[in-house]
Amino acid sequence: MFKKLIISNYCSYRHMSDFISQYNENHIPTTSFQKMLLSLGSATVSLFDPRRADMIATMGETTGTQALKYMRDKMMITPEGTEILQLQPQINSSTVDIEKLKDMPENTLGFAYSKFLDYNNVTPDSRGSVQFIDDVQLAYVMQRYREVHDLFHTVLGMPTNMLGEVTVKWIEAFQTKLPMTLGGGLFGAIRLKPKQREQYVKYYLPWAIQTGLKSKFMLSIYFEKRWEQPMEELHKELNITPLEIINKK
Repeated sequence: MFKKLIISNYCSYRHMSDFISQYNENHIPTTSFQKMLLSLGSATVSLFDPRRADMIATMGETTGTQALKYMRDKMMITPEGTEILQLQPQINSSTVDIEKLKDMPENTLGFAYSKFLDYNNVTPDSRGSVQFIDDVQLAYVMQRYREVHDLFHTVLGMPTNMLGEVTVKWIEAFQTKLPMTLGGGLFGAIRLKPKQREQYVKYYLPWAIQTGLKSKFMLSIYFEKRWEQPMEELHKELNITPLEIINKK
């Protein structure tokens, strides 16, 4: 009954979302057989060339239906997650004032996010649109996951190098259940250099497993309403102990 009510409320808010227009422009209807072919093809290409973000995205869309339902249901549990599903906010350069974030106190989420973007020379516009998911609500969940990925990096204090990406993928695997995140954690680790692999086994993997299992569901966080929140406070709320603090003990 609760879920039906939320879905009904969600439908009443759909007209407020720019995502619907974006979805209609980019959606490509596919049969189950076509999705299977896309899954196999994208998985094969991604295995040999992990830099193919388009193939990784396709694999995520064509293999993640059950995980996306799980993610949606997790979001529905909390008022904040429910609000995200209803309003369908998006994170891009037209919705986020990066210059304003740069002027925030250094201990805030907003400042940390702007610093992350600058340091890694990325923008909020770097995530592609969902194409192969036929359910518009699940498509939004996938789009939201993509758009908050850099915020996950920010909150977790992880860089965008291979070690950082693999670590974040493990945490996302525990949180989202998406097959592509598990694949990223498993196969990405193979590509680590010897020194990175030593750090990975000793520090990063144990921390990622612990964090993924014990932290609160981050996709339910309405990050745009929390720019001014101190990072230390957000870490406590999410039950996340930064790895740098663990290493100093």
